[in-house]
Amino acid sequence: MAKITVVGAGNVGATCANVLAFNEVADEIVLLDIKEGVSEGKALDMMQTATLLGFDTKINGVTNDYTKTAGSDVVVITSGIPRKPGMTREELIGVNAGIVKTVTESVLAHSPNAIIVCVSNPMDTMTYLIQKTSGLPKNRIIGMGGALDSSRFKCYLSKALNANPNEIEGVVIGGHGDTTMIPLSRLATYKGVPVTQLLDKEVLDKVVADTMVGGATLTKMLGTSAWYAPGAAAGPPRRGRRATLCSRSHYPRPEKSRSLQCLSRRRVRRKQHLYRRSRRFRPYRLGKSHRLQTQRRRNRSFQSQCRSCAQDQQRPQSLKHDLPI
Repeated sequence: MAKITVVGAGNVGATCANVLAFNEVADEIVLLDIKEGVSEGKALDMMQTATLLGFDTKINGVTNDYTKTAGSDVVVITSGIPRKPGMTREELIGVNAGIVKTVTESVLAHSPNAIIVCVSNPMDTMTYLIQKTSGLPKNRIIGMGGALDSSRFKCYLSKALNANPNEIEGVVIGGHGDTTMIPLSRLATYKGVPVTQLLDKEVLDKVVADTMVGGATLTKMLGTSAWYAPGAAAGPPRRGRRATLCSRSHYPRPEKSRSLQCLSRRRVRRKQHLYRRSRRFRPYRLGKSHRLQTQRRRNRSFQSQCRSCAQDQQRPQSLKHDLPI
């Protein structure tokens, strides 16, 4: 992907830009904020980590200059005031609605084909507001609440199971609110085993309850809204190193990504990424099963080569050296 704009250089916006740069999701990232010097300073700070972290994404910070965002493929909106302890997301509608509406109009004036990812709270309401005020089709406006809530759900499950969260599958549907989200505990699994078989009902109910108030819990601890998980949720997909947020009309260069989500059109048409039953053509069979099959073929080849040696070992001692030297 060529260009991503992150509007809002606060905690969430800066974290999102850092995650996008580290995973090399785009060639260029523009970090925009209304407060002078903030976005420029954070962008420069992140660029100074490029050689330390090994990424080549260019990060530019600008102050309220939307002309620098022209031609963006994706725009992440994090603008608005964060929650304070005791506040609900819905209490932010009065202030954040005007901010998000203004940002959306300014962004689309310079990037009419952009996909918009909404982070600002209340996220569900702001996503609906963007769709109504911009007139964009609904598949070009994305709210990050589902990814964030599902990540929190899997985090609490991993704590209850004392397991690696990356080996847990779980999803949360519904709204991004303390009373509107629905963690689907009956569908959650750990290494393919339903968590309902591994956890008691009381423990599972506590995991669901903690997930639903996950944002409020962090707000109470930190004194403001969380930023690491929300910023990462608005960035690349899971295991997203060199993975790309692709739309139907944007495909990255092959050297930038090897994800199935980011195959070139030519390879998709030829279906070269699919499993081939032929033993002669298996270019994309990777993973543990591929290594095991390769090792077995090598073992069979080695056994056939040593068959004569094995037969020679079974001969009587007197016949082993009966050939002339």
